[in-house]
Amino acid sequence: MADTVDKRAERRHRKTRGVRQPIEAMDIVIFAFLTFFTIIIVYPFYNVILVSIVPQYDYVRSPFMLWPPRVEWNSYKFVFESPLLLKSMSTSALLMVVGTAYNMLLTVLFSYAMTRPIPGRRFFRFLMVFTMYFGGGLVPTYLLMKALGLLDTFAVMFLPSVISISYMLIVANSMSNIPVELTESAVLDGASEMRILFQIILPLSLPILATFTLYYAVERWNEWYSAMLYVKDQAKWPLQYALRKIISDASFISENAPPGEVRPPSYSDGIKMACIIVTVFPLMAIYPFLQRYFLTGLTAGAVKG
Repeated sequence: MADTVDKRAERRHRKTRGVRQPIEAMDIVIFAFLTFFTIIIVYPFYNVILVSIVPQYDYVRSPFMLWPPRVEWNSYKFVFESPLLLKSMSTSALLMVVGTAYNMLLTVLFSYAMTRPIPGRRFFRFLMVFTMYFGGGLVPTYLLMKALGLLDTFAVMFLPSVISISYMLIVANSMSNIPVELTESAVLDGASEMRILFQIILPLSLPILATFTLYYAVERWNEWYSAMLYVKDQAKWPLQYALRKIISDASFISENAPPGEVRPPSYSDGIKMACIIVTVFPLMAIYPFLQRYFLTGLTAGAVKG
């Protein structure tokens, strides 16, 4: 009887195979909605690129354009000719590498500690969560940085940030979902805590670790607030803060330069958009290599088992 049903289903499949299914009205509605939604998302990024490469005359005539009437690279030329740019870019790259490694090391160690039966674990967890809602304030923090001798140093841009408590909690929940039998068998074999962490826990936590590595990298790459508060030496400024100064200088010169004096080769909005492209491009180049870890990483520690 089952063989007969399977044969009938196979014959029906052969008849319908190669026959195009009719397009229903709901399919058209869904396709139109998704197309419109895609345009809403993509066009602002596309417009940023257009504004950065068109002359001011074309931008004033049509701020929202579909195709550049003319192309010029004065905005990018102004940005890359700034003496601050290359130095600040190297500072941000070093800050992203060193700061991300520092953040991930502490996040992993704290997360693993929160999954082990150590005395006072709940108390230390409470103290860390407490810092998410209450802080010392800007003035006490500045005085602390001064007392520690961190003012106007490279370390002040990543040492005080330590870890993100929310990231740590998610990673800890993900690690707690790993079967306890794996760690118990390793303990019976004489494995130390560090060996259990690096040879058992970390290989099984790669998706979530890759996800938060990228999150930390983005935060370190976009660092500017700490530099604004604690760093006066322009040679130590990160890229974001240097670009902020480039934009402010270009806007000030464009708006206040007397007639006859030399103005920037481009307008301030074009320079702003060029700075956005320069800032986002390195992260866009890294993102595709870690994209496959995102869905698994974000959901791994979302619910504690």
